[in-house]
Amino acid sequence: MTTMSDLTDDLLSEILSRVPITSLRSVRSTCKKWNSLSKNRVFGKAAKAAARNQFLGFMVMDSKVCSLKFDLQGIRSDGDEFFDPSINPVSILEPVEISKAFHCDGLLLCVTKDSSRLLVWNPYLGQTKWIQPINDFHRFDRFALGYDKNRNHKILRVFDFYQSVNSRDFGYEIYGFSSDSWKVLDFTPNWKIPSHQRSVTLKGNAYFFAQEKIIVEGEVTTETEDFLLCFDFTSERFGPRLSLPFHSGDEETVTLFCIRDEKLAVLHQRWETCEVMEIWVTDKIDPNALSWTKFLEVDMSLLTGFPVDPFAGSFFIDEEKKVVVVFDLDSNDEPTETCRRYQTAHIIGDDGYFKSVNIGEVPQVVFFFACVIIQERFYQHLLLSANKHFLNFYVTIPLNTFS
Repeated sequence: MTTMSDLTDDLLSEILSRVPITSLRSVRSTCKKWNSLSKNRVFGKAAKAAARNQFLGFMVMDSKVCSLKFDLQGIRSDGDEFFDPSINPVSILEPVEISKAFHCDGLLLCVTKDSSRLLVWNPYLGQTKWIQPINDFHRFDRFALGYDKNRNHKILRVFDFYQSVNSRDFGYEIYGFSSDSWKVLDFTPNWKIPSHQRSVTLKGNAYFFAQEKIIVEGEVTTETEDFLLCFDFTSERFGPRLSLPFHSGDEETVTLFCIRDEKLAVLHQRWETCEVMEIWVTDKIDPNALSWTKFLEVDMSLLTGFPVDPFAGSFFIDEEKKVVVVFDLDSNDEPTETCRRYQTAHIIGDDGYFKSVNIGEVPQVVFFFACVIIQERFYQHLLLSANKHFLNFYVTIPLNTFS
């Protein structure tokens, strides 16, 4: 009888090329040969052939982190041979309920549903690390994962909320993995990062959508002037305000996306009209200056007729195929026994191409829905980076330790 040990290296490589990245830990621990071949799955020629136009992402559904694989290879072809997304719970994270997730450098930063602690997961090494707060986290905290010029990984925490009418909790903290400790950053900005906004990280620095903050008779009001802010994890400071190609108000959707750690993209849609959705991409980017080019403009009233949910919406871009994939909740109200809400992916092309894919039912209203998408062939590079720079101080802690 033929066993796995009798198979040729080429056949084993073909088999391993079909193993999800999130399952590589089990493959690597089987034997030395499989460990070596699995590296080719991630970093070698087999990886390039397998990746094609696949996009790998992580999303939070029903408080669980799921892997999401999107293959755009079949769009616009005869018969529209499109492969439906593959969505699977990440088994190592299943014991933990998660509300938000952030990606940087091949790593995933997760915020627990009760906002009591953070969890960082290294998919390639299959390792997890719990991070405790100085005092307490809060459900309206904003987080970012990044690294400094020496590739030391850090976490930024931004908090600004009212415990009561006269009690405001405000500040900035940064956690260093090498020191395994938090420190408080001392500065008072004149801007505000909306609580539902999610950061993206590019070349180690974190970018946030922010708005002007003005104090009027002791109350905080937000004007319509808005911009991006870059947090530099080397200097541990925010840079100057970076211009956006539009002006938005409180009742509008603004969502960021990072393209292959090279460019930023931003989705903008006004709520009052629910019609025009714009996607802009940077053609110049550094911590002190940005310039933008419009990638796509579409009249959503002809497609979905509803605005992208500012709490649950996210997107990614395939520049080669000139399409954007927008993840959104459908337009129904809060789900009941007879009225369900569903997560939907809308695939929109610059040539008028449109297709909607039902991803799954949302069992409850999902605020701070997280969907982090990375093109798979770029993600393979990130996994190598994470493997090199995290191995020295990364500690595996059982997920049920703090349950």
